[in-house]
Amino acid sequence: MARFLSLIRPQPYLPLFGRRKMSLDFGAREVFAAAVEAVQPDIVVRQSLVRQGDSVEVVGADRKFKMENNVHVVGFGKAVLGMATEAERIVGEHLVDGVISVPHGIQQTLREHGKHHLLLKENSRIRVMEGAQHNLPDSDSQKAAESIARLANTLTAKDLLLVLISGGGSALLPAPIAPITLQEKLDVTRKLAAAGATIQELNTVRRALSVLKGGGLARCAHPAQVVALILSDVIGDPLDLIASGATVQGPVCRQEVQAVLEHYGLMDSAPASVKDVLGRLRPQQEVQTDEASHVLNAVIGSNGVALQHASRRALELGFHPIVLSPGVCGDVRSVSRLYGLLAQFGKEASSELTVKMLKLGPEVGVESKDLHRVMQSLEQGRGVTCVLAGGEPTVELTGKGRGGRNQELAMRVGLELRGSRPPPDSPVFLSGGTDGQDGPTEAAGAVTDASLYEDAQKQKLDTLSFLKNNDSFTFFKRLSGGRNLLVPGLTCTNVMDVHVLLIPQGAK
Repeated sequence: MARFLSLIRPQPYLPLFGRRKMSLDFGAREVFAAAVEAVQPDIVVRQSLVRQGDSVEVVGADRKFKMENNVHVVGFGKAVLGMATEAERIVGEHLVDGVISVPHGIQQTLREHGKHHLLLKENSRIRVMEGAQHNLPDSDSQKAAESIARLANTLTAKDLLLVLISGGGSALLPAPIAPITLQEKLDVTRKLAAAGATIQELNTVRRALSVLKGGGLARCAHPAQVVALILSDVIGDPLDLIASGATVQGPVCRQEVQAVLEHYGLMDSAPASVKDVLGRLRPQQEVQTDEASHVLNAVIGSNGVALQHASRRALELGFHPIVLSPGVCGDVRSVSRLYGLLAQFGKEASSELTVKMLKLGPEVGVESKDLHRVMQSLEQGRGVTCVLAGGEPTVELTGKGRGGRNQELAMRVGLELRGSRPPPDSPVFLSGGTDGQDGPTEAAGAVTDASLYEDAQKQKLDTLSFLKNNDSFTFFKRLSGGRNLLVPGLTCTNVMDVHVLLIPQGAK
């Protein structure tokens, strides 16, 4: 955890309700650091892939695989370089070769930040290919995808293919079915996204137009045994959506794909190459059971895992942790309102507040039973209740300022806390992106409490104007010299956002 704490700690210990207790601001940052540390790429692989002699076991899946100089590694995603480094260390001499597709410039960035433990050694058997500059598929990432496909197609029943997947993998694995060009495929998906297509609809079309997505990589590798280790950046960890499900077998239905394109008025204008590929599809293609039986998909890191470890750290710090939800979604205004109501409930429980929260919860991905658990803890007065949640709320863009969903959420929650007891008895809220970057800024998020509004007034900062311009970063930069900002630096991972709401018993 020391990798991050030096960057995200505020002032050290302050006396609160007991002898040498820490400030809640400090505690929230410690909890966030524990969440990020738990999903480091090398750590999740080390904990999930255990070597026992000449075999490796996938922890949690209760599966062992014999290694006989037959292991091949491929991977794609923003965190895959660190995952591959640890995987090579584990399988050792049994590794034959490998290809990984990683973001442009990642190796140099890791060197500059001193993250040498996440870099492959010079004599590595794994080939690193960088691409997808600006997180967009390009010719470099397409070459990497083609190299991965070639490796997979050479495998036999005696081989073991270890597939490493993390967020950002979709852009790093573009392999359109000929004669579709990469640009044509990009144009189709961009038009769908602009028309309001859901991620499920986008994935339906992408699978049909790709050689490797939608189980295509697993089909290329058949009859080899395929083991996919996945670091999830999607709410609910749906295997078919993480990096477009390259190892998840599924039927491709021509009618379903055509229905999506027709629904958004794009079928007639689709390129001739796309129509050609769709015309070759069967009305319904079923998964071959012998192929599916050769694939093991294991989610080894996720927002849920991060929250579990954050909960343990909170307990060590003397808080009473409760995981509210790893799937918080919806507009940040609604999410901030829910957190504000929870903090208010900690001050004075009432049936009116209960009704409001139970109505609002489902709109932002929070179940009623989980809200009841938090309310019960607050009513029992268990010292400091630490409400933990994660996910990816959304922001309605109305301005041209700098910031991201975490900083705006923290700012809005700070305003919701207005009226609570002032520090040190005020509730404290933290929202941070586990990838270390919130929007186009160097901050991952921010930490706020009930003093936010008053401090802004003293410094003549118009909070509503900053929110209207989506300029939360500038607001926090000017507020008290930026001490509220959360700046962990390069985290090398991404499992969406982490929210920490600390509600002290003293707030009642």
